[in-house]
Amino acid sequence: MGIVDGKVVVVTGGTRGIGYTIVETFLKNGAKVALAGSRQETVDEALAKLAKDGLADNVMGIAPDLTDPDAVKAAFDQVVERFGKLDVLCNNAGISSRTSLVDYTLDEFEKVMALNVTAVFVCSQAAARIMIEQGEGGAIVNTSSMVGKYAQPSGCAYPTSKFAVNGLTLSLARELPWRRV
Repeated sequence: MGIVDGKVVVVTGGTRGIGYTIVETFLKNGAKVALAGSRQETVDEALAKLAKDGLADNVMGIAPDLTDPDAVKAAFDQVVERFGKLDVLCNNAGISSRTSLVDYTLDEFEKVMALNVTAVFVCSQAAARIMIEQGEGGAIVNTSSMVGKYAQPSGCAYPTSKFAVNGLTLSLARELPWRRV
């Protein structure tokens, strides 16, 4: 029996890349997983690929707007309805941009901040509420980047967002253990 055997996990940005690999790893180690994607089409493609690889039994897909608290709550409630609980949230969804400062638009900056920071807050809050209500604690894992500490030559929104995620993560680590029953 592995450390995640029987655990219920939500992975945002779980349809491709690092997120998809996280989903596969949890499934192969006995977890039940809800993979979240930006569009139902990409969620369905990821689910089909998992089915082809024999990993369809303990997975479901969701595609809420991760910046909308009501949509995230409804999606996480579906996860709890299907699997009975929520143990782990892996905030992995994110976007980057390499636009130079003088060419950056406010809309582009806000789009990066919305998915990379606001969505992490919204999903963490929704998951924490469920975990606290369950009384068993849980884990919230936030994907960041070294550019949150060291920056990058262009695309200032991405390192700014990852610096913010690092601060949010430290704050959650200090706050949430006190909330466990």
